[in-house]
Amino acid sequence: MNIGQASERSGLPAKTIRYYEDIGLINPDRSDNGYRDYAVADVHKLRFLQKSRGLGFSVEECRQLLALYEDKSRASADVKELTQTKLTEIDRKIRELTELRRTLEHLVHACHGNDRPDCPILEELSEERAI
Repeated sequence: MNIGQASERSGLPAKTIRYYEDIGLINPDRSDNGYRDYAVADVHKLRFLQKSRGLGFSVEECRQLLALYEDKSRASADVKELTQTKLTEIDRKIRELTELRRTLEHLVHACHGNDRPDCPILEELSEERAI
């Protein structure tokens, strides 16, 4: 199938599919005229990559997951370890975002939001005074 069909079946834009090919995540066959010829297995890999990226895995982590998926002698412990590492990273990011939210919420409540020029938010950002 051509890239348009692979795009439709995988749900990924053709540009993303070309990128995944450029970085070696997929390697479709080429027809005699040089056009990409995607097999059902390629579309399956594209869907796998789409789901993995949707769960927050980086391109390199997707490369590792795909290699583990294709390795029939893999240990599931390796897959679990990679996924646990991602989960720990997400938990860290959630904590950081929660703290950012608290700080911004405090700044919003400290500002009167009126017509006067004094603004605790700008003062805090410029470190002119502590809130």
